[in-house]
Amino acid sequence: MRQGPFSRPTVVAATELLEQHTQARFNQMVVRLALEDEVSQDTTVSVGKKVAVLSRVVVARADQVLQTVDGPVTLAEALVREAAQLAKPVSTDALHTDFLRGLARDGFVLVPAASSAQRASIRAALPGEIQLPATDDEVHHLLKQFGFATPLGHLDQAIDAHTRGDWAACNGQLRAFMEGLFDDISRHIDSPQAARLPTAENRRGMLGTIGFLDASSNEWSGDGKNYVNGLFKMLHTQGAHPGLSDQDHSTFRLHVVLVTAGMYLRRLTRQRLLP
Repeated sequence: MRQGPFSRPTVVAATELLEQHTQARFNQMVVRLALEDEVSQDTTVSVGKKVAVLSRVVVARADQVLQTVDGPVTLAEALVREAAQLAKPVSTDALHTDFLRGLARDGFVLVPAASSAQRASIRAALPGEIQLPATDDEVHHLLKQFGFATPLGHLDQAIDAHTRGDWAACNGQLRAFMEGLFDDISRHIDSPQAARLPTAENRRGMLGTIGFLDASSNEWSGDGKNYVNGLFKMLHTQGAHPGLSDQDHSTFRLHVVLVTAGMYLRRLTRQRLLP
């Protein structure tokens, strides 16, 4: 069982989607979640008011383990699975699109029911070792720890743009985030040298020269054919690659950027701890 795979925005979007239930179905779901003592079963209380209570309870106890017909899962995951039964994979309704975008940011996709005899489900779009909400939390924590306020602002704006479905704005903020991150890392390591360099590309070159970017892993090279340069070329392309929607490609960029940023921030932390 994965611990805490769903972020707060996804959990909140899931609870909002559940307001479509009738009183009877909502009360049945509350029993399945073992929350009948916290969420009223009174049919004179509106489903909307019950949703507000449910949201607060699940956010506060997201990692509590619950026994379900699918086995033990966290309360947050059980709630998301309930919402998946109502989600429409193709919809312009904000309730559905917000939920689906939340799933995508967290590295999951909706699997619609193949027939009336089956239930819709969710599945991980990435290996279980890559826990995106945890990675996002770690990146935010390390950015604050190092005082990297500018890239932190760009990352928050990128995530906000993804939540709104503004893919172009998200992509632009991701580029600015990575550029600002490498700039701040170079200044943190050697501020005087970084200040003498005129461009962000020069400062990334400095990180390669001093060995922060690992040449043996092809993170940096003198000919420009390396991971970091390739990442920036990808982040500077306009629109999606053939076969990918704008949402898919924006989500892909967000995932790659989070994992990459986490790796370099952890490396900077380790170097700071060295004698």
